[in-house]
Amino acid sequence: MSADLKGDPELDATEVDRWIGVPLGGSCMRDAVHVNDVRRWAQGMQNPNPLYFNEAYAAESRFGRILAPQSFSVCTDDSHGAAPAIQGHIEGTHMLFGGDEWWFYGPRIEPGDQLCQERMLFDYKLTKTKFAGPTMFSRGDTTYINQRGQVVAKQRSTSIRYRADLARERGEFMDRESPEWSDADLEEIEKQKFDYYQSFLSLGHERRLFVKPGDQLPRRPIGPHTLMTFTTEWRSYLMTVWGAFEDTGGPSSLFGAGWLPEMSRDLEGARIDPSQGDGLYKGPSRGHVQPRYAQLIGLPRGYGYGASMGAWILDYLANWVGEWGEVIHSDMQYRSPAFTGDVTYLDATVLEVGHDDRSGQPVASVEVVMTNQREEVMATGKAELRLPTEALPAG
Repeated sequence: MSADLKGDPELDATEVDRWIGVPLGGSCMRDAVHVNDVRRWAQGMQNPNPLYFNEAYAAESRFGRILAPQSFSVCTDDSHGAAPAIQGHIEGTHMLFGGDEWWFYGPRIEPGDQLCQERMLFDYKLTKTKFAGPTMFSRGDTTYINQRGQVVAKQRSTSIRYRADLARERGEFMDRESPEWSDADLEEIEKQKFDYYQSFLSLGHERRLFVKPGDQLPRRPIGPHTLMTFTTEWRSYLMTVWGAFEDTGGPSSLFGAGWLPEMSRDLEGARIDPSQGDGLYKGPSRGHVQPRYAQLIGLPRGYGYGASMGAWILDYLANWVGEWGEVIHSDMQYRSPAFTGDVTYLDATVLEVGHDDRSGQPVASVEVVMTNQREEVMATGKAELRLPTEALPAG
């Protein structure tokens, strides 16, 4: 952190320091995961892998039942992993996701599980950005723990906190017009989607055994994004269901982080009308599907969720490695949101194949790049995937 930026009158971060390293409160799931929660998640993330919604197909898998994709971890949190990275009051600010780092520890989430989280602000730095001038990049940890006390995963989320008025003045993204797609264009995009879906359906319940450096993962297209698809994504998060989480009572400054009045939740009003506090109708997420509020925070129109970008990537990697493998680590940086009208493309390359010293299994290091139809990079990063062997036991 640059000392000369810490007390910058344009973005005063002095209130953030006292939250670093403080165990934070939040909410735990009131009810156990239901199989339809998993199905809704797969649908919302546009991931038609039958392992996550087709009972007959899942029964023939190594698991013998429907279980959740690894990306589902973030669905069990009351703030999609963002809360610990949005601590400390900074007046007039908004936030965008700047990245996610994930560690997975082995246990999988399945119907019947009930998760709680431990949260903490990890660190932050101040810098200048073209988008909004003085900007904070803060990182917060969310640890996902099931009812058996097993640590399922840890997410280190990066929040980009910035002055909304300065972002509006700069208008960095305001020249991004919604593209026009012809019928032929849309037909080609749908063909590309089917080609991608067929790539993991063809692997089916088999092991992906032959992996080498330079292998290209099949391209995954998502979109064109619309207000409808973004709303469907949002509603697949359990945190958007009224009463789904119970407050643990610990400290947090999330709701007092300095949001614009138009982007704040009406928590008193929510006692009568829960939609006043659910984030989408009124609150910090309304800009995703209400263009006037997107423009209020310096974006041109409806835009996608950073947590969903992370889920798209995790699903992409997990679908490729198959049910006998798993994602063990992923570290992604986000550069630009997905806007309505855009198409998102995911591509990846195997960089190297090594071995896990503990399990003896091979591990593939993979580089991921997310772009849009203009070939602008939206996200990039690396991940490690544990690969199967012929000797890996079932179950």
